[in-house]
Amino acid sequence: MIKERLQALRMEMKKEGIQAYIVPTSDYHDTEYVCEYFACRKYLSGFTGSAGVLVVLMDQAGLWTDGRYFIQAANQLEGTGIDLMKMGQPETPSIPAYILAHLQEHDTVAFDGKVINLQDYRQYLAQFSTKEIQVENRIDLVSRIWKDRPALPSSQTFHYEERYAGYSIDEKLEKVRFEMKKFHAASHVITKIDEIAWVLNLRASDIPHFPVALAYMTIEMDQATVYIDGTRLDDRSRELFEKANVRIKGYDDIYKDAASLSGPVLIDPHFVNSTLALSIQEPIVEAQDPIILLKACKNETEIKNTKWAHIKDGVAVTRFMHWLKHQVAQGSITECSAQDQLQKYRAQQDNYLEDSFSTICAYKDHAAMMHYSATPQSDVVLKPEGMLLVDSGGQYLEGTTDITRTFVLGPITSEEKYWFTLALRGHIRLAKATFLYGCRGLNLDILARGPLWDQMMDYQCGTGHGVGHLSNVHEAPNGFRWRIVPERNDSCVLEAGMIQSDEPGVYQEGSFGIRHENELLVVAKDQNFYGQFMGFESLTFVPFDREGIDVSLMTQDEIEWLNAYHQEVYEKIHPYLDPEEVSWLKEVTLPL
Repeated sequence: MIKERLQALRMEMKKEGIQAYIVPTSDYHDTEYVCEYFACRKYLSGFTGSAGVLVVLMDQAGLWTDGRYFIQAANQLEGTGIDLMKMGQPETPSIPAYILAHLQEHDTVAFDGKVINLQDYRQYLAQFSTKEIQVENRIDLVSRIWKDRPALPSSQTFHYEERYAGYSIDEKLEKVRFEMKKFHAASHVITKIDEIAWVLNLRASDIPHFPVALAYMTIEMDQATVYIDGTRLDDRSRELFEKANVRIKGYDDIYKDAASLSGPVLIDPHFVNSTLALSIQEPIVEAQDPIILLKACKNETEIKNTKWAHIKDGVAVTRFMHWLKHQVAQGSITECSAQDQLQKYRAQQDNYLEDSFSTICAYKDHAAMMHYSATPQSDVVLKPEGMLLVDSGGQYLEGTTDITRTFVLGPITSEEKYWFTLALRGHIRLAKATFLYGCRGLNLDILARGPLWDQMMDYQCGTGHGVGHLSNVHEAPNGFRWRIVPERNDSCVLEAGMIQSDEPGVYQEGSFGIRHENELLVVAKDQNFYGQFMGFESLTFVPFDREGIDVSLMTQDEIEWLNAYHQEVYEKIHPYLDPEEVSWLKEVTLPL
């Protein structure tokens, strides 16, 4: 089927005189996780991962993806005629280099400019011009061949109340306009749907696990406009928009209105799609969207709420751990049924809306694929042996959670125990860090990787990412990574109120996978002659599986941290468990 789809695409390319067509994993809003309408790369390649770019030439094709998906992509691309391009590997050419190597002067590269941001568009223009290759950014070929393409989502919106959000629409608009004045901007174009959701306290369910609505927005000094199908809006949001002088216009009207915006116009070229950006007539001011930082630094109300969300989530995952440990010997649990059971425990919590991403429930060698997703075809029975990696999270009205635990189901090898302990040591070293204000995740990442790097071991992904508030589970601009990856935008200075994950791991292809993940809150500590010291506060409270730990490999301060953490887990979680679960929790959180 994939070969037939690629052939159909090539027929359209031939009609238009196109020699290379680029299909990213994106939508009109540069969203990480996209709805089915925008699953063009998946439709054409069969690769289901959340990140990747497909390039189709007339006689070959390649798919670029990162280390999280190398194993999965290799399996899913087999037999399609699409070559796997492993990003970050020295032998892998960049997308422009690959295209330049196969095209001739005056050939044409094309893509739908609505799904390519302005920054990437400009880079393509600059690189392809070296060989006088033409760039066409207004051709959507996928729509021509995808006859049963799903419709654009249009879920009903709801107002996100201030008791969860912390600030009103008026207050948030005031903050944004204050930042706009620093750039002397008269207008600001916003296309990121998580930012629009934040400004307007607006939520919906257009994208699975990402409770926001597809929309555009412009903000001027005396008014704002949201571009969305007005029939979707709830009455409360309509009422508050009117009070805040926020106009409502049709979803596609932004492209016409962009030409008449007052200038200078503030845009973030890394997010605003090239078709929209090129529609603006007034002078443009380019900068990181100020909403990114406003949104990332959680206010007191958000922090208070998210702490409660994590207690509820901790109860759900702890109950799951108890259930798993006591039921696995029966031999009737599979990866799919286990993740279903975890979802049931979450659904029992007040104000649970949905999972915050597709659960990764991976047994033994499946866990070596960082973003494995169990299907009826891949589902396996869990046995009282080996390890089960479960990476999951919840969307609650109080906030967004993300947690990974690696559960020991029975006997494991000394090698598995060794790497389980070293990855946990890395998690602990990062979680207990104290650092001076001004540090970035880049400065601290070695704390997590250190125990692994000492053994010439690594994992091919970041150590942690920012987390939104009833929003995207991967949020810019904070994170942990040993090198700057520009497109990830996760290397900012760590500010108080930011939330990010701490999730080092070890992945041995064909054997096992291990990951230990908590969410951390950046907090200010003491200030003295040397400056403002910062640190982290753990938000996630679920036991780490002590059966995987070789205590002899740990330092005394690491043992003390883990004992104190487990004591806190017991204190915070046990009031919400039944007597049998409490007795078990007390045992599994005893000091090492």
